[in-house]
Amino acid sequence: MGAPFPTADPPAPGEMARSVRTVRDLVRQHSTRFERAIPLIASENLLSPYAKELLISDLHSRYAEGLPGDRYYEGNEQVDQVETLCLALAKRLFRCSFADVRPTSGTVANLAVLKALTEPGDLVGTSRLADGAHISSAGFGAFGLRGVKPVYYAWDPERMTVDVPRTREILRAVRPKTCLFGLSLFLFPMPLDELRPTLEEIGARGWYDGAHVLGLIAGGQFQDPLHEGCQVLSASTHKTLPGPQHGILLGTATDPELEKKLQSGAFPGVTSNHHLNAMAALAVSLAEQLEFGRDYAARTVENARALAQALHDKGFDVLAPSLGFTRSHTIAVRVEAEGGGEAVARRLADAGVIANKNLLPGDRSPKHPGGVRLGSPEVTRVGMGPREMERIAGLFDDLLHRGRSPEEVRAAAAELKSGFTTVRYCFAAGEAAYRYYDLVGCEPA
Repeated sequence: MGAPFPTADPPAPGEMARSVRTVRDLVRQHSTRFERAIPLIASENLLSPYAKELLISDLHSRYAEGLPGDRYYEGNEQVDQVETLCLALAKRLFRCSFADVRPTSGTVANLAVLKALTEPGDLVGTSRLADGAHISSAGFGAFGLRGVKPVYYAWDPERMTVDVPRTREILRAVRPKTCLFGLSLFLFPMPLDELRPTLEEIGARGWYDGAHVLGLIAGGQFQDPLHEGCQVLSASTHKTLPGPQHGILLGTATDPELEKKLQSGAFPGVTSNHHLNAMAALAVSLAEQLEFGRDYAARTVENARALAQALHDKGFDVLAPSLGFTRSHTIAVRVEAEGGGEAVARRLADAGVIANKNLLPGDRSPKHPGGVRLGSPEVTRVGMGPREMERIAGLFDDLLHRGRSPEEVRAAAAELKSGFTTVRYCFAAGEAAYRYYDLVGCEPA
């Protein structure tokens, strides 16, 4: 026999217990930080108590490859019922005939669509990263992984949307097989109605990445892509739709063969087990969206526009002022005069305001962009309104224009946030004073 395989050195007494305590302490520090901060990341949101409960249920430990009633594992009777209900809720919420809730993230959902709709070497229409596209449509993202080649739309930086006349010319000249519409910096609806005749003319399928605006679509506050010419909608489920970090595919019934391809793209294409705990949490989130989503979506957009106007009034370069800044949950602010996106995002985080640097039209470096992206989903979820958006704009002004220290602004941010730590727009669970940022579980020994 040869030498035994090497193993890790045995831990010292108590060493691993200390590691467990360290991890738990760090997560508690993180939770405390966000409880006291103003969270403005456009791609983040909060789960409801009932949805959060399901993430730590026994479903977390189980497998259910396949579709309800046709599994590769036993013991899935209740899972099948949950998933069947989840699918029915999704179809009802989005007024569509096809849904698949097995993708485990928005990017995984995009990969499933790419597998279903494209072959390596195909041309696919999309937007550039600097114009707001998501990294999954880049050569170093899902597009590159599938081996498809992007065809970039012309962009109107003043209106922060696709330039329709020039894009029509591009599509007719190049004739991509599929056209993706959807952004990571998503301020305004895509011109689907205007481009639909061109897609039909060249025989291209319309595909919509609704990750950022899924809850706004459901709540009637944004365009409805499945009824404006797109055959497929892919999305994550944790942004304006305040569900778990998961993915979803939606579609119309115009092509049964396409539905089979999408299902195959999801499994076995890009998923095995589809995180049953998150799927169950998504079912709860979809039900809550049907109950509370219209009001929540309206308040989310109202808050985004109020924050944009307040920042504009304080001298910040908020994009698209002539169009009301935004029709979604997101606003874009060019902050080159304040030091650039990277420096500003760091200064804000030090002061208890959590945002992210972001490419804007004309930027060349994703690591050193000229802008920051701000979103209203989470502050709306905890009950803030236009009055609080004015106060948040004041924090920006104090830090970036008036020279107040990060410590002073952080204290003001914590004071503002102290009245808003209870999740709203959902069914109540337990005490009415449920605090979202509390951890669930026992204390460490």
